[in-house]
Amino acid sequence: MTGLQFTIFGNPAPEGTYVLLVHVSKPLELAFGRFQGGRVIAVPDGDYVYIGSALGGKKRGNPLAQRLIRHATRSGGKNRHAIRDSIVNLFYGIAASDRNIEKKLHWHIDYLMDCTEAEIDHIIIIQSPERLEEKISGLLGSLDETSQLAYRLGAQDSRKSTHLLKLSNREKLFGLLRNDVPSLLEP
Repeated sequence: MTGLQFTIFGNPAPEGTYVLLVHVSKPLELAFGRFQGGRVIAVPDGDYVYIGSALGGKKRGNPLAQRLIRHATRSGGKNRHAIRDSIVNLFYGIAASDRNIEKKLHWHIDYLMDCTEAEIDHIIIIQSPERLEEKISGLLGSLDETSQLAYRLGAQDSRKSTHLLKLSNREKLFGLLRNDVPSLLEP
């Protein structure tokens, strides 16, 4: 584990599972694309976690880095998330070219990450080629300190879990992950 903006588990790998810690500075009314037919959902201010993965399949490169950089980018020339440059530096080094990408909103989480009231302030990275997204979602979803805005929100590729959760206690989240993630990475 390392740094104030990142907590890292596993051995260096180009793919993995991640948990974005997002602070929403004021209440929002937001449609998450076509989720629930485009219904507007109330997003109270406070802290949230989003569980995602970037396993890359047959693609080359670093799918985990590319996905995290994408999450920290907003569309339409809006300011990037403050953590974006640190993500680039973490994966590619300070000399890396930091090209602008034109982001198209696709996943449920894109709609929240595109709001300037939502800011990623910490990322938990689990470097592993194993598919751990649903296990991590189950762990975090079982905490009394998390709650759902809507069932299956953020989990368009999963039928059993919700990947965007409201969070009331960050320390409990970090404690649970410190205890449970290492066992998920054992062969």
